[in-house]
Amino acid sequence: MRTTLAIIGAAALAATAAGCGSPSERAQDGGGEEGLTTITVGATPVPHADVLKYVQENLAADAGLDIEVQEFTDYNQPNAALTEGGLDANYFQTRPFLDDFLANNSDADLVYLDDVHLEAFGLYSQDLEDVEGIEDGAKIGVPSDAANMGRALKLLEQEGLLELAPDAGDNASESDIEKNPKDLDIVPTEAAQLPRSLQDLDAAAVNGNYAIEADLATEANALAWESTEDNPYGNGLVVRGEDTEDEAVTTLNELLHSDEVKEYMEKEWKGVVIPLGGEKE
Repeated sequence: MRTTLAIIGAAALAATAAGCGSPSERAQDGGGEEGLTTITVGATPVPHADVLKYVQENLAADAGLDIEVQEFTDYNQPNAALTEGGLDANYFQTRPFLDDFLANNSDADLVYLDDVHLEAFGLYSQDLEDVEGIEDGAKIGVPSDAANMGRALKLLEQEGLLELAPDAGDNASESDIEKNPKDLDIVPTEAAQLPRSLQDLDAAAVNGNYAIEADLATEANALAWESTEDNPYGNGLVVRGEDTEDEAVTTLNELLHSDEVKEYMEKEWKGVVIPLGGEKE
């Protein structure tokens, strides 16, 4: 299995894009290992890259695929890498996150396929035992990117800590806070940095993947979990618009929804990573 840490500059991406085609087109031209179609997928390490590695090691060859995983340590690079042709797909984000990226990158033509899993988004604290312990003026960390900030603010609203404007939408921001009865100090922080910032905060709303990486289940107290009912924040496979019908892309998407992958998620992450079904309407 080939796994690399991708820190890719614009020039390198442009060079890669020059020789890029769909995975199946490259396979027809003789690319990839004999009898297999190579597909390069960008992912954040946990759980996304782990899931892809499981598919590569257990399912891919029988389905005619060879999956190359490029790992990214933040949310800022995978969509740019996919747009520029450095990747065939990425697997790290939610629909609202992609929507926000597309709204700010009008030249990008990226398509979210199906929800694969949901990572339970939690409110964590090193010192507090429950939400009731959050005092007036408490410092609450939230992800600084638009999609995940909205998700964090909705979790705080769910717990009665603040109230958002009715039309706030999935990508709510601080300006959408209508009521803040405890005068909470909302501290936007890069999502990957939130677990290590807990020592300077009273609590923080943390993405499931970063909570898993930092082992917050044992290193901190989970004060609250977001509701999974009608949750728009599933994570799924994203490809360029021209590749949505590509055979290799379709096969990988099917493998990610297989019973074997669902069982792997349930066993490996015991409820923090929740497998999901097919496409949402």
